[in-house]
Amino acid sequence: MHVPFLSLKDITAKYADEIHEAVLRVVDSGWYLQGKENEAFERHYAEYIGTKYCIGCANGLDALIWIWRAYIELGVMQPGDEVILPANTYIATHLGITENGLVPVCVEPNPKTLEIDDSLIEAAITPRTKAICIVHLYGRCACTQKIVDICKRHGLKLVEDNAQAHGCRFNGKRTGSLGDAAGHSFYPGKNLGALGDAGAITTNDEELAKAIRALANYGSQKKYVFKYTGRNSRLDEIHAAILDVKLRHLDEDNHLRQQVAAYFYEHINNPLITLPKRIPDENNVYHLFPILCEKRDELQEYLKQNGIQTLIHYPIPPHKQECYAQECWNTPQLSLPITEQIHNQELSLPMGQCMTDDQVEYVVKIINEFK
Repeated sequence: MHVPFLSLKDITAKYADEIHEAVLRVVDSGWYLQGKENEAFERHYAEYIGTKYCIGCANGLDALIWIWRAYIELGVMQPGDEVILPANTYIATHLGITENGLVPVCVEPNPKTLEIDDSLIEAAITPRTKAICIVHLYGRCACTQKIVDICKRHGLKLVEDNAQAHGCRFNGKRTGSLGDAAGHSFYPGKNLGALGDAGAITTNDEELAKAIRALANYGSQKKYVFKYTGRNSRLDEIHAAILDVKLRHLDEDNHLRQQVAAYFYEHINNPLITLPKRIPDENNVYHLFPILCEKRDELQEYLKQNGIQTLIHYPIPPHKQECYAQECWNTPQLSLPITEQIHNQELSLPMGQCMTDDQVEYVVKIINEFK
């Protein structure tokens, strides 16, 4: 049996008629940027997330870059200020910070949840700290009441990297509405994915929203008038229309992912495999299903030989990447043993709303036979 990691073709096929209609509508409209499709998707996504504002942009990295840049332009932060973030994340979280001359302060994760360890955050705060950036990694909610309280107590901004957790909740509110601003990626493989690169920022801060919208449009708030030295980072009409279609089905698709995950949790039984702590479905939309194994590379090859495709998220942590080798915050190179252990042992199993029961059962059977 062949089990792909994620079949984008199958996911698109689920809603092919609606997607084709949406694309054709845009093509026939003759309006391809900053039009009605953007307005509709931004409105619907803001309503879904639970924020007043949503600003579409070119991709998830840009979404993070514009949040930090806008805070600098508004005088809330300045280059050299520090942002606390999880050490074990995709490098985009770091790039959004360093792109703006801000300093990332890496905090280790909790090895059971794989999310930032809130018991370590307060010790990392200095007079230069201006924000905490949480990452809802793997689709798991990273927010805790303790993190919210720390931000309030120290007057820090709470920014969410919600690239992997569309539809996830914390205390009834959706991720992306928990802090001061959030960046979202709609890369094709995400729970809410476009057919190419796309992203968005959500916030309740009107001044921040206006600054971000201008920055992502060459720095212009009025045609041919430029308040900021911005860039071109816009969500096009076709992607907006496709995302609006898929948004209507997001909760249903997340529920299907949760069913797959439930079977994994209930039936994977191999002493060589460690599963992250299971949390309520409200708090996990299973963008990925990570497992930990000391014999990770052997396990991955074994699964490949049995027709099961897996990926590693991620093989090299940001602080060990060459691009950050000479940075002052990473000299000498940081020692982050929990993060490094996760990156050495993590393997992501196939996960998606189009997996069949036979595929799910086969994955579990093969994993349980690994020795």
